[in-house]
Amino acid sequence: MTETPSPTLRVECLARRHDVTARGVRVIPEETPIAFTYGGSTHAVMMATPADLEDFAVGFALTEGLVDTAEEAGEVEILASEAGVELRAWLKGGRQEAYSERRRSMAGPTGCGLCGIESLEAATRSLPVIDNALTIHAEALIEAMERLPAAQKINQETRAVHAAAFWNPATGALIVREDVGRHNALDKLAGALARQAIAASQGVVLMTSRVSVELVQKAARMGAPIIAAVSAPTALAVRNAEKCGITLVAVMRGRDFEIFTHPGRILEQAAAHVA
Repeated sequence: MTETPSPTLRVECLARRHDVTARGVRVIPEETPIAFTYGGSTHAVMMATPADLEDFAVGFALTEGLVDTAEEAGEVEILASEAGVELRAWLKGGRQEAYSERRRSMAGPTGCGLCGIESLEAATRSLPVIDNALTIHAEALIEAMERLPAAQKINQETRAVHAAAFWNPATGALIVREDVGRHNALDKLAGALARQAIAASQGVVLMTSRVSVELVQKAARMGAPIIAAVSAPTALAVRNAEKCGITLVAVMRGRDFEIFTHPGRILEQAAAHVA
């Protein structure tokens, strides 16, 4: 049996510094094909960082709507080979039968982000509405985002991976998952919360990336009321966040940020319009 690849690798390179070129060493993230298999059928293959794979398997099943709980995702078997890593599971509670029926009606191949979607209409599938009274102070949100870089262990080595984190404002706890793909990082975070029986409704999802629509969709499936990110959102992400009742905070740079939807959850925000 092949061992699961390390999430990072040390490679030699030629480094040019101050007009001088010399041999050097760089730690870079691994990128590995990860196959999600349910009941013997491969659902999707994602290029991902081979870390926190149990969380990845459970979180992917949850955010893609294949299951509603970590228990329904079943036991995950990790099988590594020269070709990549397979995450093999049998869904429980009748979910496997429903999934098998869905597979029989699928019309197209799977892809990155919106995986296993049968039609264009399904790509805009209905999502839960987050009716949550959680509020946080702007100052506390800024401080939480400032803590994130120190908690990104893989990125500290490589400077090349995204992070998704869950911040609980009541306890200050910060749970972080990393990956070369931003949606993979969020799937891993979703799995970590589900496996630890932590309710996403009690805190904020922090992202080190832009906010595209699949991140809003996954956060809605998690039940997260607030997303905060360092980069800007897409227009479709904003429309979906508005529809889902999610507060979308983005372009967080230092002490500055912009709120695009449902601003009432962020306290002490400036009222003046800034172009």
